[in-house]
Amino acid sequence: MSEFISMKNTSPAIVILGPTASGKSSLAIEIARKYNGEIISVDSRQVYKGMDIGSGKVTKAEQKQAPHHLLDVADPNTDYNVTNFLRDAKVAEEAIRAKGKTPIFCGGTGFWIQAYMESQSFPGVKPNPELRERLGKLSLEELFAMVKEKDPARAKTIDRKNPIRLIRALEIIEVLGVVPPVDHVKIKNENYQIFAINLDRYTHQGNIRKRMKDRFKEGMVQEVERLEKSGVSFKRLEAFGLEYKYIALFLQKKKKRAEMEVELMREVNRYAKRQITWLRRMETLGWKINWVKNPTEAFTLLEKKAS
Repeated sequence: MSEFISMKNTSPAIVILGPTASGKSSLAIEIARKYNGEIISVDSRQVYKGMDIGSGKVTKAEQKQAPHHLLDVADPNTDYNVTNFLRDAKVAEEAIRAKGKTPIFCGGTGFWIQAYMESQSFPGVKPNPELRERLGKLSLEELFAMVKEKDPARAKTIDRKNPIRLIRALEIIEVLGVVPPVDHVKIKNENYQIFAINLDRYTHQGNIRKRMKDRFKEGMVQEVERLEKSGVSFKRLEAFGLEYKYIALFLQKKKKRAEMEVELMREVNRYAKRQITWLRRMETLGWKINWVKNPTEAFTLLEKKAS
């Protein structure tokens, strides 16, 4: 178990991680209110305007309970990637600390938070619209095969289910030949207090089912319709994956409603497993992660150690 210190401006940042539907956002808000903190969202879809229900973005009412950063900072038709996040998260953390408050990172995009904590840098290869358009016509299997052929080392670590990352890797390979490996970094556990929520399987699957049902009732299909009518193409929506991909396929009549819901539920469960796998990988690299069974346990542990 990691050692904790009192909540001061010089104290470690708090990091709340875990799979989708594990209760991260509510926990982060509770901690922010208790410890005079502000939340930095670590979510690759919540950065986009108009992508609210499908991405699980906290509501306006919840945002009033604690200040949030890096929500609604990009247009869905623009490319907001890890490089943008590293820049903006640094600015947000410095602003929070300047006010004497505690930075609280919260989200499920493990790649982004790991890159931030390890101070990674990424190639400054500019977007290539023509190449992206050409690659966008290929299937996931074809994209991954290209990455594997051109850069076997990157293929071993890339998320083969994420078309945006596959295309970006090929974009970098086009210019540099390979995706440069990340330099060895020193793990700085003293800078972060990391909590990872890992619910029991029965509870977690129940949370996923309930949340999916609630999102459909809240108008998730209508949200995707609005995005498409506002100029976000179906192809672009599909690239965001999960809810946006499957609902876009349904709206194009490529899948029936029942088929869409079943496949979406299955893919969300797979995604949750991949999130846990990523966190376990971070742990093997040397990051000290406090695994907790539920949000309440995380808050109780933090409160006990901070007293």
